[in-house]
Amino acid sequence: MTVALEQIDVSSGDPEANRALALSRAATAFEAGAEIVVFPELAISGYVVEPATAAASSEELHGPSFVAFRNLAARHNGLVIYGLCERAGDSLYNSVVAVNADGVALHYRKLHLFDQELGVYTPGNLGLPVVSLAWGNLGVCICYDLRFVEVLRTLSLGGADLVVAPAAWVGGFDRAVPQAGATRHVDSVLAQANLDQVAVVAVSQVAGSSHGGPATLGGSVACDAYGELVAGPLSRTDADSAVVSIDIDKVRAAQRRSEKIRPRDDRRTDVYSLNYGGETW
Repeated sequence: MTVALEQIDVSSGDPEANRALALSRAATAFEAGAEIVVFPELAISGYVVEPATAAASSEELHGPSFVAFRNLAARHNGLVIYGLCERAGDSLYNSVVAVNADGVALHYRKLHLFDQELGVYTPGNLGLPVVSLAWGNLGVCICYDLRFVEVLRTLSLGGADLVVAPAAWVGGFDRAVPQAGATRHVDSVLAQANLDQVAVVAVSQVAGSSHGGPATLGGSVACDAYGELVAGPLSRTDADSAVVSIDIDKVRAAQRRSEKIRPRDDRRTDVYSLNYGGETW
């Protein structure tokens, strides 16, 4: 299964231009052989945290971005995953949608809002869905969600083989941000992928400060279920892309490291458990 990471440089509050850019990049990725194309958090609206701009940049779930990406996905028999400012009634959500020829394959609203997002967006109310597709099971989270270990653990125990995490990585959580190479966000992704035996593709915005947004850090990555990098970190300053192949059989095989090292089976559920959506693991 081939995944394209499309780390784009978007303009805050300009959904038409951002959508056109994403469509062009997705078409190129599909033509080069990608089966899944992943864009950053709020890729369509830009990383907007001013209420009026967010409202003006928002669209409904089945709005123009959905129509455009569904049509493109249908032409290439692929899947597009993109972030948008979703309008639902009087609420705005920081959302991610996975779209294929059949329509919406997965819809997620960010659970953990970061910093200035708290004054604009409504906390997500769709839980942590996992959807079965032809190649395997897909889960999604967004940016700051990755800093809560329960998120990837819930998605992995819920059956996800691949977790896609659109992001707009910025400073503020860690004491310092490295000037080059991987950020501390990446440290978290790699460690959790290994511990949860799930492949992760995290695609961030880049250079947002040059287009009316925050100083997004780029550095997108993909890793396997051992927490080993298979792509990235991508550029920290410029738009960038990568294509990776993820072997779902190898992801699932990572749940047994040897005959006596079985991370899922070795959990002491007689001592502790994870409760989610009526399920106990």
